[in-house]
Amino acid sequence: MKILLVQETDWLKRNPIIHHHLAERLSLRGHEIRVIDYEILWRTQGKRELYSKREVFTNISKIYPSARVTVIRPGIVKIPWLDYVSLVFSHKREIDWQIKEFSPDVILGFGILNVYVAMKAAQRHGLPFIYFRTDVDYLVIPFKPFRPIGKIVENKTLKQAHRVLVVSDKLKDYVTRNGASPNRTQVLKPGISLGQFSPAISGAAVRRQYGIEEDDIVLFFMGWLYNFSGLKEVALELARTGSDNLKFLIVGEGDAFDELQQIRDRYKLQDRIILTGKKPYHEIPSFIAASDICLLPAYPTEKIMQDGLPAKMYEYMAMHKPVISTKLPGVMREFGEDNGVVYVDSPEDSVAKAIEMVQNGSVERLGLKAKHFVERYGWDTITDDFERILEEVIREKRNETVSK
Repeated sequence: MKILLVQETDWLKRNPIIHHHLAERLSLRGHEIRVIDYEILWRTQGKRELYSKREVFTNISKIYPSARVTVIRPGIVKIPWLDYVSLVFSHKREIDWQIKEFSPDVILGFGILNVYVAMKAAQRHGLPFIYFRTDVDYLVIPFKPFRPIGKIVENKTLKQAHRVLVVSDKLKDYVTRNGASPNRTQVLKPGISLGQFSPAISGAAVRRQYGIEEDDIVLFFMGWLYNFSGLKEVALELARTGSDNLKFLIVGEGDAFDELQQIRDRYKLQDRIILTGKKPYHEIPSFIAASDICLLPAYPTEKIMQDGLPAKMYEYMAMHKPVISTKLPGVMREFGEDNGVVYVDSPEDSVAKAIEMVQNGSVERLGLKAKHFVERYGWDTITDDFERILEEVIREKRNETVSK
């Protein structure tokens, strides 16, 4: 198969999520993958220029060394808000060119603006289009007045997509309420590389590197540091807690990084709040192994966290780590009770709950439950399902064209 994937974020710099895994695994099976992406971090990490030129990156692999993905990055005007306007035009031109030159069998969309453009292009050329949803994307549009427009565009795409894929049952409820046909909507949950994220991996080297003693209890979070992630609240609660052997290891970069540094310095917690910055994906298992309890402390009232299902949960749990999560509806529906996930009402409660788990000796037992729960979600099985869906959608579209 030839697969064209369109997204509105940086394929190269942002943390790998479900579609990175699927794309790279499909490339390992001999399928051709091209990605049209967007340099979303240009304001803080990009070149200082008024307009960026089109770039092509070949033989890209973020997760699996033998994977080969081609990433095309159309040029944009690097002026705030005009970047999105220019994106519509440059991405439309690129999508049309890729349909002509690459001749994809199917187009996948992750995002809002360029995804709608891709969907309309697929319709014009008689190609199947799959809208893959991992979150309620319009809620993360930085400029809030644009969010209602984003929601309208999302809903139009949901209604017209040949198939809609979502990562959780809760997200399926959301998309079907907002235009997706239940008959054309399927759940494809995140997977886990059970060999890569194994309890057998040692975290000793990481603990030595960051001065973590053998009797220290380490709370862990990884990923993009959104302001709504609850990390600042956990850090402040840690400052109020007198347990010197309780430490918070945070791997990642993002909006909250600077403020977390300020909290660490203000309360003299340099030895208890450990900010590593972004780390290569292949190093992540050793950081999880260095921890005792993993956290997902986002505020449950945050709309963007209501329906999604973070893939990091599976990676935490596969490594025999219990997870303390706030009562996020999508997470609670997926993992339920007594499967290694413990729920709290607010981010601040995570610290007290962690202390309680250590004191009552439940960390090991809950970690084992977590591992057992996610063992059914190996990436090989998830990729098999995804490949079948793609083949089915392509076949359906071809039969529909013949019948006309």
